[in-house]
Amino acid sequence: MANLLHSLRRRRRKRRAEHAVAGHGDQRVAVIGLGRFGSSLAHELMRRGWDVLGVDTDPSLVQRLSDDLTHTAVADCTDPEVLRQLGVHEFSSAVVGIGTDIEASILIASNLLDLKVPNIWAKAISRQHGQILERLGVHHVVLPEHEMGERVAHLVTGRMLDFIEFDDDYALVKTVAPTLATGMPLGESQVRARYGVTVVGIKRPGEGFTYATAETVIQKGDVIVVTGKIHDVESFAELS
Repeated sequence: MANLLHSLRRRRRKRRAEHAVAGHGDQRVAVIGLGRFGSSLAHELMRRGWDVLGVDTDPSLVQRLSDDLTHTAVADCTDPEVLRQLGVHEFSSAVVGIGTDIEASILIASNLLDLKVPNIWAKAISRQHGQILERLGVHHVVLPEHEMGERVAHLVTGRMLDFIEFDDDYALVKTVAPTLATGMPLGESQVRARYGVTVVGIKRPGEGFTYATAETVIQKGDVIVVTGKIHDVESFAELS
């Protein structure tokens, strides 16, 4: 463990210097728990140019990702001293990707809060688990299975092509434009006044998405992106 930490700190110092030169000194995140959720997240963060430390108690998971991430370590982060030795308190963000071991998830989240990591994300496997994490003070709680279930339910039961829910009962929906919104500029069709939704983007077959304006004329077969209250976007997407 001591040799691993020494090597890790040495590599981190080198990487930190490189990031400082590139102007990305704050793009560092620790992903604790390298199961399917954590590893997928870590790979995407690396693709986006972030400096990722991946940590897990399972040596096989760490070994599998050792060549893909900036740093990896086999360690038990329920011990606050381990987190401190790994330098996680110096990171701008941390993600607790552990779901099945609720006790470990809560302990690690608490340790990260004690270290005053600025942005803490944590995976929860139930609403009760999520509520505990929120009460601790975790900044962002994610329920991936629940949220994906809701999203797929919207796609299965309606004409939506994609559905993303936000806070305060708002959603962003991709759908085929209903006939009533086609053939005239958006400003004249009064979609917002009549249906309570705002068309923010439009895609014609064979073309990319573009922003919608009051002068945009939607044509039959166009795919549009609309936003508004969940009930309103659901009702609008069901129009023919």
